[in-house]
Amino acid sequence: MDMRPILFFDSGVGGLSIVGPARAALPEAPFVYAADSAGFPYGTKSEAEIAARVPVLLGRLAERYRPRLIVIACNTASTIALPVVRAALDLPVVGTVPAIKPAAVLSVTRTIGVLGTEATVRQAYVDDLAARFAGDCTVLRYGSAALVEMAEAKLHGRAVAPERYAKVLDGLFSQPGGDSIDVIVNACTHFPLVEAELAAAAPGVRFVDGGPGIARRIVYLVQGETWSGAGEGIAVFTRLGNDERALGRALAARGFGRIEQL
Repeated sequence: MDMRPILFFDSGVGGLSIVGPARAALPEAPFVYAADSAGFPYGTKSEAEIAARVPVLLGRLAERYRPRLIVIACNTASTIALPVVRAALDLPVVGTVPAIKPAAVLSVTRTIGVLGTEATVRQAYVDDLAARFAGDCTVLRYGSAALVEMAEAKLHGRAVAPERYAKVLDGLFSQPGGDSIDVIVNACTHFPLVEAELAAAAPGVRFVDGGPGIARRIVYLVQGETWSGAGEGIAVFTRLGNDERALGRALAARGFGRIEQL
């Protein structure tokens, strides 16, 4: 039986929102979850920093864990570094991109919000997705580093005031035409972790993300392969301090019972 895992990579814990649907689709697959805690957060970094950092880290992770497939479970890293990573590694690499296409299918008002990090929402890749799949829609964007921190706080068990979610969403709704938004794309993998809180702050608005689509892509790429049983999942951090160790319970609940440092 093939013991090689599927490896998920993000700057923090946001990629766990991608792990959920993937594990539901492939319950017998062994998973490794890697978080670049030493480089967190990516959303406020320059494109050059991310493009230089991510391929090096994924090369080290591939050498240590020998995955059969890598998922870059981070919109920011995917929109900036995905082509370089694919060129450097001789294995399948799945990226995470804003779910603008399904949002356009769902929208009745033809006004869509894209909620991501500052680095993601300014990428030309988002322009291309909007032009290709939402050409008849108004696509409004807002980048929030605060919401990334709020999602991390939730997994750490720290309370976040509800009005903070409303303030983030106001970054979309206060834009010209923002009052017509009926679908919001969670264009950062951290944001589905707080979707319930966002939905409570924006009644009647639908939220979509790329998790289910990525799970389908993983299933397609590994079809016909055998699995030896999931076993104990591994979570690996580039910096392993008290904050990372405090995530132990949340990680264990998602199947990652072992914590390591890269």
